[in-house]
Amino acid sequence: MAGLLVAGTTSDAGKSVVTTGLCRALARRGVAVAPYKAQNMSNNSMVVAHPDGGAAEIGRAQWVQALAARVLPEPAMNPVLLKPGSDRRSHVVVLGRPAGEVSSGEWTTGRAHLAHAAHAAYDDLAARHEVVVAEGAGSPAEINLRSGDYVNMGLARHAVLPTVVVGDIDRGGVFAAFLGTVALLAPEDQALVVGFVVNKFRGDLDLLRPGLAQLEDATGRRFFGVLPWSPDVWLDSEDALDLEGRRARTATGAARVVVVRLPRISNLTDVDALGLEPGLDVVFAATPRALSDADLVVLPGTRATLADLAWLRERGLDTAVLAHAHAGRPVLGICGGAQMLGRRIRDPHGVEGDPGADVEGLGLLDAETEFTTEKVLRAHEPAGYEIHHGRLTGQRSDGAVEATMVHGALEDDAHRAAYLARTLGVTSTVSFPAARERRLDLLGDLVETHLDVDALLDLARRGAPDRLPFLPPGAP
Repeated sequence: MAGLLVAGTTSDAGKSVVTTGLCRALARRGVAVAPYKAQNMSNNSMVVAHPDGGAAEIGRAQWVQALAARVLPEPAMNPVLLKPGSDRRSHVVVLGRPAGEVSSGEWTTGRAHLAHAAHAAYDDLAARHEVVVAEGAGSPAEINLRSGDYVNMGLARHAVLPTVVVGDIDRGGVFAAFLGTVALLAPEDQALVVGFVVNKFRGDLDLLRPGLAQLEDATGRRFFGVLPWSPDVWLDSEDALDLEGRRARTATGAARVVVVRLPRISNLTDVDALGLEPGLDVVFAATPRALSDADLVVLPGTRATLADLAWLRERGLDTAVLAHAHAGRPVLGICGGAQMLGRRIRDPHGVEGDPGADVEGLGLLDAETEFTTEKVLRAHEPAGYEIHHGRLTGQRSDGAVEATMVHGALEDDAHRAAYLARTLGVTSTVSFPAARERRLDLLGDLVETHLDVDALLDLARRGAPDRLPFLPPGAP
C-alpha cells in the first residue's frame, strides 16, 4: 500500500491545495490515486453515493480532490466528519452517516471508535488504489492532542506514511514553523517527516534559497518545492476562515450580491458560482448598513438555524432583510436561510437545542419548518444536494423572495442563468463546471512545475528513508 501524508504548520497552510494538486498531477500520469482525510471539522459538506445504497455525506474538500484524482467520491475518503453545532459540541458523521455527537472534553479520550473507523477506511482505500494522498488537519505539533490523534502523525504511524509539511510563507515565520513542527514531535513521529513544501511565495526565489539550504542543513530534511502565490487558486473551502477574501473580481456597475455572514454558516460554496460572474459583485457582510445598497440578499445555509436567526435579530439584520424584500428587491434563502424566511420554526425534539422550541420566522413566505431527528441526504441532478433535519413545508416563492432547500443548485449553468435573468436582469457569461476544471488543471500545473513530483511519488511507494536525524527536544 503506497501513500503520503500532507501535513501543515498551521490550519489553512495549504494542505488542501497541495493534496488536490498532487491528485491531479498523479492522475495525469496514469496513477490510480485517491484523496483521503481521516477527520474534517467543517460545516461545508457534500452528498455522495453510499456503497450500501442511498446517500452519504463527506467533506467538500475531499469531494473536490476526488474530482482532481478523476475517481468517484466516496465516504472512505473522509470517514469522520465533525460538524460544529456550538463551541463545545460537534455532530459526528462516520462513513457518511450520522453517528451522534462529540464534546470538546472528549477530544483526547472517548474517540477510539472514530480512530478505528478512520484507519480501517484508509486501509480499504489503499487496498484499491496505487497511491493515497492523505491530508492532515491543523498541525501535527499540537502536542496537547497527540495522545488522541488519528489524523496527523497517528495516521502516519498507523500506515507508515512518509510525511511532508506545508508552510504558508505569506504569513511570515515559516522557517521557525517548519523547524518547530518537527522538533516538537516524538522520535517515532519525526522518523516519518521527510521534508517540506513552501506555499504562497511571492518574489525572487533566489532570495529564498539561502533559507531553504540552512533549514535543510539544520533538519536533515529536504524541500520538495516552492509553490508561488497565484490569484487564480480558489478551491471549494472547508470552513469560513477567509470569508472576507471570497469576493468576486467585477466590472464597474456590477449588481451587488450581499451574502449574510451567519456565525454558523455552512455550505458557503453555494455562492461560488455567483462569484465567477463578471456582472456580479459578491460580498459577505454582517451589518444592516452593508445590506442597504444590495441588489440581491442571500441568506445562506447554517448549522444552527434557530441560533443564527436570533443573531440576525440581535444585530438588526432582520429589519434590513425585510426592508430589502418590501422594496421589491430579491432575497434568496438556502436551506437554513430558507427556513428563516417562513412564518415559524419548530424543534420539538431538540435537534438544535431546547426541545419544544417554537420560534417566529421572518414571515416573508407562508411556510413552516419542523426539525426531525432523521437527517435528509439527497443528491439532485444535474447539480445540487440536500443536507438537513428541518422539513420546510408551504410557499417557496413570493415575488422576488425565493427559498430552496437545495445546496449547490447555482452551480448548474442553466439554472443560474435563468435565476439571474429573472431576478437581476443579468446575463450569465461563465460555465462553473468548466471553471472548476480549469482550477484543478491549474493546481496540477503548479505542482508539476514547482514541486518534485517524481520524488514525492517515489516516497509514497518506498516510504520514508532510514535514519532521519532527531531534532530536540521532541515530545515528552
